[in-house]
Amino acid sequence: MSSQPMPKGPTPLLQSLRQNLLQQAQALPGLALPMWQADEVVVRWDGPALQQAAGRQVLPHRHEASPAAEWILYDGHPFSEPVFEIYGEGYQMLAQTAGTWDAPEAVGRCPDASYGLGEEAGYHSCYNLLLVRQANGWTLLGFTACREFVGVFRLYPGGRLQILMETQGGQPDKGATWHSEPLFVTQGATRESVLEQFAQRICAQHPPLASTGRPTGWCSWYHYYADVSRADIEENLSQLQANWPGLEFVQIDDGFQAAMGDWLRPSAKFAGGLAPLVAQIHAQGAEPALWLAPFIAEPDSELFQTHPDWFIHDEQGRPIPAEQVTYGGWRCTPWYCLDGSHPEVQAHLRALFATLRRDYGIRYFKLDALYWGLLPAGVRHHGGSRVAAYRAGLAAMLAGAGEGAFLLGCNAPLWPSLGLVHGMRVADDVERSGPRFRQLAREIFYRSWQADRLWRLDPDCLCLLDIPAQQASPAEYDFHLATLVAAGGSLLLGDRLQALDAAWQAKVVRLQSLVAAQLPPLRFTDTRFDQGWVRFGDHWLGCLFNWQDEPKPVTLPLGSQDFWEQRPLAVDQTLAPYGALVIQVPVAPHRALGLPEGGRVDDRAGELSAGSSPLS
Repeated sequence: MSSQPMPKGPTPLLQSLRQNLLQQAQALPGLALPMWQADEVVVRWDGPALQQAAGRQVLPHRHEASPAAEWILYDGHPFSEPVFEIYGEGYQMLAQTAGTWDAPEAVGRCPDASYGLGEEAGYHSCYNLLLVRQANGWTLLGFTACREFVGVFRLYPGGRLQILMETQGGQPDKGATWHSEPLFVTQGATRESVLEQFAQRICAQHPPLASTGRPTGWCSWYHYYADVSRADIEENLSQLQANWPGLEFVQIDDGFQAAMGDWLRPSAKFAGGLAPLVAQIHAQGAEPALWLAPFIAEPDSELFQTHPDWFIHDEQGRPIPAEQVTYGGWRCTPWYCLDGSHPEVQAHLRALFATLRRDYGIRYFKLDALYWGLLPAGVRHHGGSRVAAYRAGLAAMLAGAGEGAFLLGCNAPLWPSLGLVHGMRVADDVERSGPRFRQLAREIFYRSWQADRLWRLDPDCLCLLDIPAQQASPAEYDFHLATLVAAGGSLLLGDRLQALDAAWQAKVVRLQSLVAAQLPPLRFTDTRFDQGWVRFGDHWLGCLFNWQDEPKPVTLPLGSQDFWEQRPLAVDQTLAPYGALVIQVPVAPHRALGLPEGGRVDDRAGELSAGSSPLS
């Protein structure tokens, strides 16, 4: 790919967008007008009565009497040159799209279609962000805010693109005005350059929440799952205190509660409730962290039995079980979903988080199943958009948790959560298997640009030991460990701590040093993600990944050292099948190899090439 700069001034793409957006606006009932500020546009849509009340002289549109089935902002063929590669975000955390325009492919195992979203005929949908690679660089189209609507990109075979706002089939009421979310368009020579611009625009709309440092600690879920008991927490707390200095949080995950929705009512395995256990965690020098799924409740919960009117309902006022409209959940189903727009729900959420913060001393909250707060169906109390209702509920949690809290979004709709959580899970649940490790790595690397820009990035837990029904090879565990180096995120261990031996502990300590120093995410040479680099003090830190099931010879920069053991490495190395190598180099690799600025390390199948590394 050429690294030549993109042309200055209005590009053919921008000119095409301007013309087409105006045409689409003129086809809407009422009055609609695109309002551009350089490379960003908001479409204002006035209901019919407002244009009369304002005394404007407007010619009637032929569609005036017909409601708009969809709010289409753009419909055309924006790219005249071949498209080599695409990337698009999903509606929910587990969905991402890669591949090509005519052959899009899911990055993970849970595309939006598996949630009942985007049941499409003849097109593929991405949400809020679309990246396109052509011969002269990258084009980014993305929505820089998400307060009322989700932005949709529909990719049709042959290069046709529709851009629209998801409005649930509605349009502005008489006398009302709607504004689209801002659409940002930019082009650049590298993927990183356009994403950096995009992140800046997002932060101007949704300033990230302040937090001190990246979280570290231990999580109960990936060894004990829902069978966790108070004794299990106490055992690992003692191990943390004795052998893992510097790990801060002990996260009590799913399984402590009597029912989904009843977060202050403990299960039988937590006799005495949360309060004494949390006090013990504090007394032993750690910080408690708590998992909740705050938008959902199961049918037998006290919350649902007492307040069925608080939940998203159908036109007849009956609460909707999630499984009727989307993926129903992973346990204790059916799930019913709280309506974040309801004032009493907001008061309940504020009080819940205020109690956990004030009375229990918990300030770290993992908020799981957030997607269900944006249930893609049903009636809300305020009658407005789903996004606004979801954000109102999330804002109530944030207000209740108070200053100094840390809210981690998980299984969340990413864009609707902007500015309301401190951290965000960006990948599927970890599982001890090579295929899952590789899946997670791709998911994380596609989103690592968000780290410390939009929020703290959570790559999920580090798991290094086999358990029944979950096994990986030593090389695959090395791959998983290197993924967390490259991610630039938090560090929570998921194994039973007493089972981790001294060798693994030494590596975790080395990884802790990177997390404490807030090492930025590694920048990859391309979306093959076979190597990434970042400057770390007076060294370059590099991760080399082998995505194949056969050994891969590589030639390292002169002076390379193994990061984990701090020992010198020979120039000629072989990566194990599905393995990885983490190295540090005292000078930039291109200088060590005598290459021009911007060189990269390559395998022996090709030559050492210049011009494709992010180090320049």
